[in-house]
Amino acid sequence: MDDSRAQRLFGESLVAPGDLASSPFRVDRDRIVSSPFFARLAGVTQVISPGGAGLLVHNRMTHSLKVAQVARAIAERVAESSVLSEKLGGCDPDVVEAAALAHDLGHPPFGHLGERVLDQLARQRLRVPDGFEGNAQSYRIVTSTEIRGEATIGLNLTNAVRAAILKYPWTRHGDARYMNPPPRGAAASPDDPEAGSVKFGAYLTEVDDMLAARSPFAGRVADWQQTVEASVMDTADDIAYAIHDLEDVHRVGVLQQGAVAAELMAWQRWGTSADPNRAGGAIESLRRQLHRKDGWMADDAAFAAAVELVRAELVDGLLALPFDGSLEAEAQVAAFSATWTRRLVESVELVEQPAVRSGHVQLATAQWHEVQILKFVQNRFVLARPDLALHQRGQARLLASLVEALLAWLTDPDEEQRLPRRLRDLVELAETELPDGTPDRLGQARGRAVIDFVAGLTDNQAVALMEALSGHSRQLWTDAFVL
Repeated sequence: MDDSRAQRLFGESLVAPGDLASSPFRVDRDRIVSSPFFARLAGVTQVISPGGAGLLVHNRMTHSLKVAQVARAIAERVAESSVLSEKLGGCDPDVVEAAALAHDLGHPPFGHLGERVLDQLARQRLRVPDGFEGNAQSYRIVTSTEIRGEATIGLNLTNAVRAAILKYPWTRHGDARYMNPPPRGAAASPDDPEAGSVKFGAYLTEVDDMLAARSPFAGRVADWQQTVEASVMDTADDIAYAIHDLEDVHRVGVLQQGAVAAELMAWQRWGTSADPNRAGGAIESLRRQLHRKDGWMADDAAFAAAVELVRAELVDGLLALPFDGSLEAEAQVAAFSATWTRRLVESVELVEQPAVRSGHVQLATAQWHEVQILKFVQNRFVLARPDLALHQRGQARLLASLVEALLAWLTDPDEEQRLPRRLRDLVELAETELPDGTPDRLGQARGRAVIDFVAGLTDNQAVALMEALSGHSRQLWTDAFVL
């Protein structure tokens, strides 16, 4: 085993409660699974809030488990190309599985909505230059804010696993955003070009950790490119999102056959001449977007074939009968998921010289387009629903109010001795991370601490904490949150 890949951030391995395995990468997996941050994911939104739909839907934990399952299958397939895999730095299924389990540890309450709200609050209200990003928060957790013994050292994971967690191996204001074209996620938002990359893998406080994790791969993969193991995890995440989230919206009855059929069949009829404002126009916009952004892969014949396959197997197959909870309905969902997962996994290939917006591990052309169509269905017919928007607007207001209430508590001189212990610890940690001479060092530290604190809550904990802070809760002693 390459010692540089297995080296830990803090040198010698400190024994953790879950350390039972002999392989350092299996040790990493166990540390991640035994972390309270992983347990918390059972109460965090994937697409539909678990508190609003019961056990029918995925939460961030079940999503992570399925990503790990798919990722391991892909890793074992990639390992067959052992010569190229080793040339690019290696692909160990244990590393990939550990990274998949850890990739969403930093996801805040209320899914991607929470991520956007906390980023805006961090940058504009709290003046934290790095803002908030779920991937960077995951990396912060495994390297910093998770406590082991007396030291704040994170989970002390190996280089290989930390590097595999890095979907976006750059910082918010790193040079990757200036590439032409920039890597996927590295470009700045056209609405806020000064904000830096839309996606990034580490805050400035963890940049040295990121560089150390990537050091064994120097000269093997480009500085801005994912490691093979990170690319496997990213591909598995795409597959899980495209398939398993569709299961959820079918189970709870929010994905309607008629609407999806009308869109796909209208495009099949009108094609590139589809009216943007009528059925078929949205999917034509997707086709044009793929050519504009991903010309390295976009192919009209593959796109048309993917539309037909999704129409046949999703619209005329899975959605043909409403989900009624019967054994037959369960079997149909399971068969759909298994068939699609196997087809996508078996199409994965290892590429020595990928396009800038791709990775060393990628789906074949046909399956890449199929994933784009499946994700389109989710985005168009679920995420754009007004009833989801209604709840998300309320969740955004709740998070904003919670951040304000915690900041007011933190800055109240009369409450210094009654602050939540974890919040005080996070302020101390954030302050020590900032260099001397940082403008308003304490203010920035408090801002980062509030964001770290809120990001570590479940959906229900965020709601319960805000109810208590606003005086709406009559429960003095509750296990809804721990202060």
